[in-house]
Amino acid sequence: MRQVRASALSAGMYAAASVIGAIAFLYPFWLTEVQPTAFMGMAHANDAPLMTTILVGACLAAMIVEAQGQAMSAKLIALLGVLIAINSVLRFIETALPGPGGFTPIFFLIILTGYVFGARFGYLMGALTLLVSALITGGVGPWLPYQMFTAGWMGMSAGWLGHLRVQISDVGLPGLPASDQSTIQNRASRIELLVLVGFGLMWGFLYGAIMNVWFWPFAVGPAQQYWTPGVGALETLQRYAAFYVATSLAWDVFGAGGTVMLMVLFGAPTLRALRRFQRRFAFNYRPHGGSEAHPDARAEGLTHVAR
Repeated sequence: MRQVRASALSAGMYAAASVIGAIAFLYPFWLTEVQPTAFMGMAHANDAPLMTTILVGACLAAMIVEAQGQAMSAKLIALLGVLIAINSVLRFIETALPGPGGFTPIFFLIILTGYVFGARFGYLMGALTLLVSALITGGVGPWLPYQMFTAGWMGMSAGWLGHLRVQISDVGLPGLPASDQSTIQNRASRIELLVLVGFGLMWGFLYGAIMNVWFWPFAVGPAQQYWTPGVGALETLQRYAAFYVATSLAWDVFGAGGTVMLMVLFGAPTLRALRRFQRRFAFNYRPHGGSEAHPDARAEGLTHVAR
């Protein structure tokens, strides 16, 4: 019962953080007047520190609650720290030796980590990767909490995708010979990689499209591409689409293409490595005098199953 309460509390904290993030992005559209700025970095300059503090506090509190409720073992927390460090180094290399357009190597690991270890782990991986890498590279500014929210949503949605795969694979194909099972597994692995490639392609564009919203209501420019108070929802979407195509689409093509390239080249071996860690770090809890625990302890990559 205690573990169930801790899990529910943790899920509520992630949900609350996501709602706060959505409000932080969208609240300017509810204002009757905004102060335009010609400098993108000045948008949200007053509220960004508060958003960063709330998000970092929510991430740390969620890890504490999950650890107390046996939802995340010390080994998984340590693995999360190692993966964040690796991704932060990749972002440092990207900053030192920038690639074309919006190319970045960090989305690749955020997606695969969330996919293997689950939505909550993925959210922490995305949000904290952007925080730590910003501290390393000097990329701290009003944009940081919005990057953290968006990367967190990327990792969380990858966890939902991985959970769907587990649900489908649990059905199984009983009665087939071992050779047929192997053929089916190989085909499933190729399909899995293809799905992840498509997912990475989608987020390559979606990340940029979401991140533009943090400053777009405050930006100035041609009326047909920029928002002004009082504009209806449909016209707002039309103006934003024109703005995105004119300013961001070409940049995000390189970001999406880079994620796809990394997924094709390194997706399969990275998945195998992460799953080895998952199997090694998962353990089954069995109360004294209880029966044998169920062998599958994934349950979104963070829970320990007993019966």
